[in-house]
Amino acid sequence: MAHRSFPRRRFLLRAFAAALPLGLPLGARAGFNFFLSEYTASREELQAEIARRFPLTQRYAEIFSVTLSDPMLGLDAGANRAAITTRVNIASPLMQPSSVNGTASISSALRYDVDALALRLLDPRAERLQLDGVVGRDAQRLQRIGGAVAQELLQGYPLRTFKPEELKFGRKTYEIGDITIGQDEIKVQLK
Repeated sequence: MAHRSFPRRRFLLRAFAAALPLGLPLGARAGFNFFLSEYTASREELQAEIARRFPLTQRYAEIFSVTLSDPMLGLDAGANRAAITTRVNIASPLMQPSSVNGTASISSALRYDVDALALRLLDPRAERLQLDGVVGRDAQRLQRIGGAVAQELLQGYPLRTFKPEELKFGRKTYEIGDITIGQDEIKVQLK
């Protein structure tokens, strides 16, 4: 039995030794698996990237200011969609009180932007927007405003941006292919 594991161990040592002269920083390649031609980004890695870029604020009709903060990433493997749930604040001097808070959930497909080397949200949809303490027609109007601004703010939003050197292995430069969303990770094909 011991003699059977020796060839496998020798193969792994040779593969490791072959990679060293290529100058590959092992820690920087943690999500890349060039043998399987794929890159895996964990939910935690993507969550950290998203959190650094929030809060996001945009004006609507020069009357309202909508701010998204505290994003939480969700992954829906069945629908192959990513979702961001965020706190939302809508403020206007015309409202009493002058601002309301709530929660927005936005789901989105993903696309790869070749020029920016970025994995981006594609056509985000406001699935749910709930405001605290607002009911009736006022709630409906504010939900439409908050949903429209959230969708606009997140259209094309980068979940992961690659550095050019990350897509190189030895002398080969890889391109990003199919994107698959799992329960706890996003995998992209390297071609």
